[in-house]
Amino acid sequence: MLGMLRKQLKGHPALIPLLFFIGGGAAMSMGYLARLALRNPDVCWDKTNNPEPWNKMDPTHQYKFYAINMDYSKLKKQGPDF
Repeated sequence: MLGMLRKQLKGHPALIPLLFFIGGGAAMSMGYLARLALRNPDVCWDKTNNPEPWNKMDPTHQYKFYAINMDYSKLKKQGPDF
């Protein structure tokens, strides 16, 4: 498989940037999916010790990937404690 790919790249060197960007895009998408699976409060991996992790979230905790004009340190809780 790799020998065939190497032969194609030697014959068509214009495919090298295409392969590079496709590989980079695949790596970034897998990284983002891993981040969602590990850091998102909606995902619960351990239901015995913490069955509802979204109820124990601090209101000042930023879990979004990118927040525009939002200062999470000044937020106050707007609901009851469960």
